[in-house]
Amino acid sequence: MTDERQRVASELRRVREAVRERALLDGEQTTKLPPVTTRTPEEPKMEAVPPAAAPPPQPDGTAVNALWDVSKAPAGGALGRFLRRMLGPLVTAQVAWNSRQVQLDNEILAYVDSRFDTTHRHYDQVLGIHGRHIQDINERHLILQEELVAHVHDLVKRIDLVLGEAEKGRLGLEFALRDVRNRLERLEERLGRG
Repeated sequence: MTDERQRVASELRRVREAVRERALLDGEQTTKLPPVTTRTPEEPKMEAVPPAAAPPPQPDGTAVNALWDVSKAPAGGALGRFLRRMLGPLVTAQVAWNSRQVQLDNEILAYVDSRFDTTHRHYDQVLGIHGRHIQDINERHLILQEELVAHVHDLVKRIDLVLGEAEKGRLGLEFALRDVRNRLERLEERLGRG
Protein backbone atom coordinates (compact mmCIF):
# COMPACT_ATOMS: atom_id res chain seq x y z
CA MET A 1 0.00 0.00 0.00
CA THR A 2 2.88 2.39 0.75
CA ASP A 3 4.38 1.72 -2.69
CA GLU A 4 1.07 2.79 -4.22
CA ARG A 5 1.01 5.97 -2.12
CA GLN A 6 4.59 6.76 -3.09
CA ARG A 7 3.80 6.18 -6.75
CA VAL A 8 0.77 8.52 -6.58
CA ALA A 9 2.79 11.15 -4.67
CA SER A 10 5.62 11.01 -7.22
CA GLU A 11 3.13 11.29 -10.08
CA LEU A 12 1.53 14.31 -8.42
CA ARG A 13 4.97 15.89 -7.97
CA ARG A 14 5.77 15.26 -11.62
CA VAL A 15 2.50 16.90 -12.72
CA ARG A 16 3.09 19.84 -10.39
CA GLU A 17 6.59 20.40 -11.73
CA ALA A 18 5.40 20.17 -15.33
CA VAL A 19 2.71 22.77 -14.66
CA ARG A 20 5.24 25.02 -12.94
CA GLU A 21 7.62 24.73 -15.88
CA ARG A 22 4.88 25.62 -18.35
CA ALA A 23 3.69 28.50 -16.21
CA LEU A 24 7.30 29.70 -15.70
CA LEU A 25 6.93 29.65 -11.91
CA ASP A 26 9.99 29.59 -9.67
CA GLY A 27 10.52 26.63 -7.36
CA GLU A 28 9.76 28.61 -4.19
CA GLN A 29 6.26 29.46 -5.26
CA THR A 30 4.15 26.53 -4.14
CA THR A 31 0.72 27.62 -3.03
CA LYS A 32 1.01 31.30 -3.90
CA LEU A 33 -0.10 31.22 -7.53
CA PRO A 34 -1.45 34.49 -8.82
CA PRO A 35 -5.23 34.55 -8.80
CA VAL A 36 -6.80 34.01 -12.18
CA THR A 37 -9.98 35.88 -12.87
CA THR A 38 -12.19 35.14 -15.79
CA ARG A 39 -13.55 37.89 -17.95
CA THR A 40 -16.38 38.27 -20.36
CA PRO A 41 -14.80 38.38 -23.82
CA GLU A 42 -15.49 41.28 -26.10
CA GLU A 43 -17.53 40.74 -29.19
CA PRO A 44 -15.26 39.77 -32.08
CA LYS A 45 -14.54 42.48 -34.62
CA MET A 46 -16.33 41.83 -37.87
CA GLU A 47 -14.71 42.54 -41.20
CA ALA A 48 -16.33 45.15 -43.41
CA VAL A 49 -18.68 43.62 -45.92
CA PRO A 50 -17.40 44.23 -49.44
CA PRO A 51 -19.84 45.96 -51.76
CA ALA A 52 -22.02 43.61 -53.74
CA ALA A 53 -21.11 43.06 -57.36
CA ALA A 54 -23.42 44.59 -59.93
CA PRO A 55 -26.06 42.12 -61.06
CA PRO A 56 -25.97 40.98 -64.69
CA PRO A 57 -28.02 43.15 -67.02
CA GLN A 58 -31.66 42.27 -67.49
CA PRO A 59 -32.51 40.85 -70.93
CA ASP A 60 -33.65 43.54 -73.33
CA GLY A 61 -37.14 42.82 -74.59
CA THR A 62 -37.67 46.06 -76.55
CA ALA A 63 -37.18 44.44 -79.97
CA VAL A 64 -39.74 41.75 -79.24
CA ASN A 65 -42.10 44.32 -77.73
CA ALA A 66 -41.80 46.47 -80.88
CA LEU A 67 -42.26 43.71 -83.47
CA TRP A 68 -45.07 41.61 -82.06
CA ASP A 69 -47.83 43.32 -84.14
CA VAL A 70 -47.42 41.70 -87.60
CA SER A 71 -50.59 43.44 -88.88
CA LYS A 72 -48.58 46.68 -89.18
CA ALA A 73 -46.12 45.16 -91.63
CA PRO A 74 -46.17 46.82 -95.13
CA ALA A 75 -48.49 45.07 -97.58
CA GLY A 76 -46.21 45.31 -100.61
CA GLY A 77 -48.50 46.10 -103.59
CA ALA A 78 -51.82 44.76 -104.86
CA LEU A 79 -50.91 41.14 -104.30
CA GLY A 80 -49.93 41.91 -100.73
CA ARG A 81 -53.21 43.71 -100.05
CA PHE A 82 -55.15 40.79 -101.54
CA LEU A 83 -53.25 38.26 -99.43
CA ARG A 84 -53.76 40.39 -96.33
CA ARG A 85 -57.53 40.36 -96.87
CA MET A 86 -57.53 36.64 -97.49
CA LEU A 87 -55.30 35.86 -94.54
CA GLY A 88 -56.84 38.53 -92.25
CA PRO A 89 -58.30 36.13 -89.66
CA LEU A 90 -55.03 34.22 -89.53
CA VAL A 91 -53.01 37.45 -89.11
CA THR A 92 -55.38 38.59 -86.35
CA ALA A 93 -54.93 35.29 -84.54
CA GLN A 94 -51.15 35.57 -84.93
CA VAL A 95 -51.20 39.13 -83.55
CA ALA A 96 -53.23 37.97 -80.52
CA TRP A 97 -50.84 35.09 -79.91
CA ASN A 98 -47.75 37.33 -80.29
CA SER A 99 -49.31 39.87 -77.93
CA ARG A 100 -49.92 37.25 -75.27
CA GLN A 101 -46.43 35.76 -75.76
CA VAL A 102 -44.78 39.17 -75.24
CA GLN A 103 -46.88 39.73 -72.09
CA LEU A 104 -45.85 36.30 -70.80
CA ASP A 105 -42.17 36.99 -71.51
CA ASN A 106 -42.35 40.32 -69.64
CA GLU A 107 -44.13 38.66 -66.68
CA ILE A 108 -41.51 35.88 -66.57
CA LEU A 109 -38.70 38.46 -66.50
CA ALA A 110 -40.45 40.37 -63.68
CA TYR A 111 -41.02 37.10 -61.77
CA VAL A 112 -37.37 36.04 -62.08
CA ASP A 113 -36.17 39.46 -60.87
CA SER A 114 -38.57 39.36 -57.92
CA ARG A 115 -37.60 35.78 -57.09
CA PHE A 116 -33.88 36.64 -57.07
CA ASP A 117 -34.50 39.63 -54.79
CA THR A 118 -36.57 37.50 -52.40
CA THR A 119 -33.95 34.74 -52.39
CA HIS A 120 -31.11 37.19 -51.69
CA ARG A 121 -33.04 38.81 -48.81
CA HIS A 122 -33.72 35.36 -47.34
CA TYR A 123 -30.05 34.30 -47.65
CA ASP A 124 -28.96 37.58 -46.05
CA GLN A 125 -31.25 36.87 -43.08
CA VAL A 126 -30.00 33.27 -42.78
CA LEU A 127 -26.35 34.39 -42.94
CA GLY A 128 -27.03 37.10 -40.35
CA ILE A 129 -28.54 34.57 -37.94
CA HIS A 130 -25.66 32.15 -38.61
CA GLY A 131 -23.11 34.91 -38.00
CA ARG A 132 -24.71 35.80 -34.65
CA HIS A 133 -24.66 32.11 -33.63
CA ILE A 134 -20.97 31.83 -34.57
CA GLN A 135 -20.17 34.96 -32.53
CA ASP A 136 -22.05 33.49 -29.56
CA ILE A 137 -20.18 30.19 -29.92
CA ASN A 138 -16.81 31.98 -30.10
CA GLU A 139 -17.63 34.01 -27.00
CA ARG A 140 -18.64 30.89 -25.07
CA HIS A 141 -15.43 29.13 -26.12
CA LEU A 142 -13.33 32.03 -24.84
CA ILE A 143 -15.16 32.00 -21.52
CA LEU A 144 -14.73 28.23 -21.18
CA GLN A 145 -11.06 28.52 -22.05
CA GLU A 146 -10.48 31.08 -19.30
CA GLU A 147 -12.49 29.05 -16.79
CA LEU A 148 -10.39 26.00 -17.66
CA VAL A 149 -7.16 27.94 -17.03
CA ALA A 150 -8.53 29.13 -13.67
CA HIS A 151 -9.53 25.54 -12.83
CA VAL A 152 -6.06 24.21 -13.68
CA HIS A 153 -4.46 26.88 -11.47
CA ASP A 154 -6.83 25.91 -8.65
CA LEU A 155 -5.90 22.23 -9.11
CA VAL A 156 -2.20 23.12 -8.91
CA LYS A 157 -2.83 24.93 -5.63
CA ARG A 158 -4.72 21.94 -4.27
CA ILE A 159 -2.03 19.48 -5.37
CA ASP A 160 0.62 21.67 -3.73
CA LEU A 161 -1.40 21.72 -0.53
CA VAL A 162 -1.89 17.94 -0.52
CA LEU A 163 1.79 17.30 -1.27
CA GLY A 164 2.85 19.80 1.38
CA GLU A 165 0.66 18.13 3.98
CA ALA A 166 1.91 14.71 2.90
CA GLU A 167 5.50 15.88 3.26
CA LYS A 168 4.75 17.28 6.72
CA GLY A 169 3.16 13.98 7.73
CA ARG A 170 6.06 11.97 6.30
CA LEU A 171 8.63 14.17 8.04
CA GLY A 172 6.70 13.92 11.31
CA LEU A 173 6.58 10.13 11.01
CA GLU A 174 10.31 9.96 10.21
CA PHE A 175 11.07 12.12 13.25
CA ALA A 176 8.87 9.95 15.48
CA LEU A 177 10.51 6.80 14.06
CA ARG A 178 13.99 8.22 14.74
CA ASP A 179 12.92 9.11 18.27
CA VAL A 180 11.60 5.57 18.86
CA ARG A 181 14.86 4.10 17.47
CA ASN A 182 16.93 6.33 19.75
CA ARG A 183 14.88 5.36 22.78
CA LEU A 184 15.04 1.71 21.78
CA GLU A 185 18.82 1.89 21.40
CA ARG A 186 19.15 3.54 24.83
CA LEU A 187 16.88 0.90 26.32
CA GLU A 188 18.97 -1.88 24.71
CA GLU A 189 22.13 -0.27 26.07
CA ARG A 190 20.65 -0.21 29.58
CA LEU A 191 19.54 -3.79 29.27
CA GLY A 192 22.93 -4.82 27.87
CA ARG A 193 24.77 -3.16 30.79
CA GLY A 194 22.66 -4.37 33.54
